[in-house]
Amino acid sequence: MANVVRAALVQATWTGDTESMVAKHEEHAREAARRGAKIIGFQEVFNSPYFCQVEEPEHYRWAEPVPDGPTVRRMRALARETGMVIVAPVFEAEQPGFYYNTAAVIDADGTYLGKYRKHHIPQLKGFREKYYFKPGNLGWPVFDTAAGKVGVYICYDRHFPEGWRELGLAGAQLVYNPSATHRSLSSHLWRLEQPAAAVANAYYIAAINRVGQEEYGDNDFYGTSYFVDPRGQFVGDLAGDSQEELVIRDLDLDLIEEVRQTWAFYRDRRPDAYEGLVQP
Repeated sequence: MANVVRAALVQATWTGDTESMVAKHEEHAREAARRGAKIIGFQEVFNSPYFCQVEEPEHYRWAEPVPDGPTVRRMRALARETGMVIVAPVFEAEQPGFYYNTAAVIDADGTYLGKYRKHHIPQLKGFREKYYFKPGNLGWPVFDTAAGKVGVYICYDRHFPEGWRELGLAGAQLVYNPSATHRSLSSHLWRLEQPAAAVANAYYIAAINRVGQEEYGDNDFYGTSYFVDPRGQFVGDLAGDSQEELVIRDLDLDLIEEVRQTWAFYRDRRPDAYEGLVQP
């Protein structure tokens, strides 16, 4: 019997306030559950606008504790209600002066399994993240969920192959990559990097992007979210580039072992020869 997991992701437009944004994602999750999904992931800092287009202290108001803040508590209740695993990215406040770009991972019974903190923090036009976030310090956790072994890699992280590999070595079967990326010089990389990472590491990736324009800058988030399999092939069509969308796909987890046996990239690694990669 095939080991198939029905997985979902949401690319969403900003509503204007946290309450309606979270409520909208709750409705998407309920619809995904009605359609048989066992896991769902949301976009980067899903309960807020992408405020990092500017550097303004007012935006620290979006930060909250993880897991004891209001959004993660609601997501835990939602997981219990729907019976789905939930990957919920938020702006985390650990203590005054300690803020992270974080994703909480919640099991299908509402158990908080842990969090991933974004490692690579950009400071570019339209992406002023070093103003807000410290670099992640929790490593590359892979969570044993009711839907399989799940990892997270957030937005700008995707440009760095080392973390993708860490997640593969830790046994990830599905990695969610919640993002906020806009039409710019790097937009052509969107359909290249995650499929390449899926091939190199032989697992599924859920690539999630925001969609639309928001009030804090000129970024035009172009959606086109997708699932990609361990062969680097898109699972079904990509989402559109201008509309909010719930994407649901069936992922055959047995394909992971098949690909790893066929291409044997893990067998042929040479970690003994890679010491130079970690030199400053």
